[in-house]
Amino acid sequence: MDLISLPPCSRRLEMTTPATSEKPLALSPASSSAIKISTTFLKTPVKTDQDILQNSMLEDDPNSNSILLAGPHTNHAGDGHGGGHLEKRPRWGPQHKGAQELAKLYSSGKRTQELVCVYICITLMVLNLALILRHFRFERISNVVVAAIFGILTADFGSGLVHWGADTWGSVDLPIVGKNFLRPFREHHIDPTSITRHDFVETNGDNFAVALPILGKLAWNFFTRTNAEIQQDYAISAYLFLCSIFIAMTNQIHKWSHTYWGLPGWVLFLQRHHIILPRRHHRIHHVAPHETYFCITTGWLNWPLEQIKFWSTLEAIIELLTGHKPRADDLKWAQKRT
Repeated sequence: MDLISLPPCSRRLEMTTPATSEKPLALSPASSSAIKISTTFLKTPVKTDQDILQNSMLEDDPNSNSILLAGPHTNHAGDGHGGGHLEKRPRWGPQHKGAQELAKLYSSGKRTQELVCVYICITLMVLNLALILRHFRFERISNVVVAAIFGILTADFGSGLVHWGADTWGSVDLPIVGKNFLRPFREHHIDPTSITRHDFVETNGDNFAVALPILGKLAWNFFTRTNAEIQQDYAISAYLFLCSIFIAMTNQIHKWSHTYWGLPGWVLFLQRHHIILPRRHHRIHHVAPHETYFCITTGWLNWPLEQIKFWSTLEAIIELLTGHKPRADDLKWAQKRT
């Protein structure tokens, strides 16, 4: 993979490199393994090109997906001569033991919940779209554009907040919430491309569930208010509708950011122009230990939130108040290689 192809937002080396330096120093494998990315008030996580290439899964070229462990009689050259052997263990992907255990926790009850949410949500989407168009007035076009922008930003921030919370806190062992809602987040970090093997229902069921209350309340407003009241609050209705659409489609957009083959041209166009979450941009989040760039609808808010240390500050406060370490459960599952 060409380093130049990585996104400019991953190249904030001036934060840690003196101004007189022409380029960052290359790290040896031994020294790079000792680096720990800080999540404190004092330092914002910085993902260099080398961080991304060494510590995240090369989804578009998934080679070297293993850790070589020397056997008891393996020579120092690591070539297997001298009566020893090299044992390979998957670092990530569908052969990872933790990923396999998590995938088996997907239940028929969960599938039923997702199916119900998808069908009801699509019905409400179509109904609300018809009602939005019915009450549309051309002179309100500017209001609709502004509502769309704020709807996208709200959905992007909401996706980051939920993503951060589910990635960072809680455990798969928690009743109800653990297996049904936190499990996919744990599986995704150790098998990132598993989402590309999920069908439409499994991919989008939970996000459609989140959008349901918004769409339901919006439809209720249309049927219970007078035309004058609807026109007065039309901009708010447009905002809620567009926000709910982007919320519902967030995980589908997320899935596209992990798909490197066979995407429609219009999806590639939206990714290329960063209208939706680009693939290279999202790779920054998948640098272990997955501590930054949580917004996955468009990713527009990732860089500014990192600059103000938003997530690391929240983590430090919560850890101070509760004593719980961020991403402890995530690390536990990642270490299940045998």
